[in-house]
Amino acid sequence: MEGLKRNDYLLAAAILLAALLLFLLLSFGMAPGARIRIQVDGEEYGVYSLAEEQKIQIGDGNTVQIQNGAARMEWANCPDQLCLHQREISRSGETIVCLPNRIIITVLGGEESSLDGIAG
Repeated sequence: MEGLKRNDYLLAAAILLAALLLFLLLSFGMAPGARIRIQVDGEEYGVYSLAEEQKIQIGDGNTVQIQNGAARMEWANCPDQLCLHQREISRSGETIVCLPNRIIITVLGGEESSLDGIAG
């Protein structure tokens, strides 16, 4: 069996370049978000503006903080605490998920709604 040939190196370089371009397009091509939507058990809990700094209490066990145009999970009563270690989100399509508590926070783009609040 022979070592790597010139074409193997070219193929590897092309794949790495394509991956880097895709990463850059996805990272920098995402528009800043205007709102977040919080879902609990698949049901919409509320839609909140990223422009308004606030803390949102979700039930007895979770707190979402919106500050400086970004949202993060501030406190959660789940056993693994993975949602607390996810980075803050501010770009359209980004999410934070707390599986044990069945919470999904998604950044929405577009125009801000004049109605923010808790549903249900």
